[in-house]
Amino acid sequence: MSTPEAHTAIVATHLDEAAAALAALRANAPALASIVRAGALLVGTFQQGGKVYTCGNGGSMCDAMHLAEELSGRFREDRAALGAMAISDPGHLSCVANDYGYDQVFARFIAAQGRAGDVLVGISTSGTSKNVLRAVDAARARGLKVIVLTGREDAPLNALADVAICTPAGRYADRVQELHIKVIHSLIDLVERGVFGIS
Repeated sequence: MSTPEAHTAIVATHLDEAAAALAALRANAPALASIVRAGALLVGTFQQGGKVYTCGNGGSMCDAMHLAEELSGRFREDRAALGAMAISDPGHLSCVANDYGYDQVFARFIAAQGRAGDVLVGISTSGTSKNVLRAVDAARARGLKVIVLTGREDAPLNALADVAICTPAGRYADRVQELHIKVIHSLIDLVERGVFGIS
């Protein structure tokens, strides 16, 4: 029978795993360098009038939305809005999924809206999501730069990106997603500092 003590131990295990994953990322020099490079790419994009499009599935779509809304809205300080949008409109997603297949839901949006000088940020904990891979193909065809967030070093998405941020964190996606939100907040902070001089 479950007890409060057993439940507390479960919670503690989750926190221990999360802390270990965060410590591993903190000590991962290549990953930190990738975050810095991605931040610089985003800063340059906004300084040149480009836009950022984000995409992902499930929890990664929520992360994609989070990144976009804190760029178009705000993070910590008031400043001008930045052109960023998550590919998450249900009308678009259901239309394209119905007519072309779910693999095309993000690619079709990029084909319609993406322009050279823009950036696609694709988020996939496995790094194998077919619709994110197709979005990268569409972005490449239209001259966009590509940043990806994944959770596996051997993920196919990593090899297709201008900047790949990989945050391995164990056997489950939830730990990877927890690191992705840390990365996302770091990227937004780098953008606000780089574009607006916020310190």
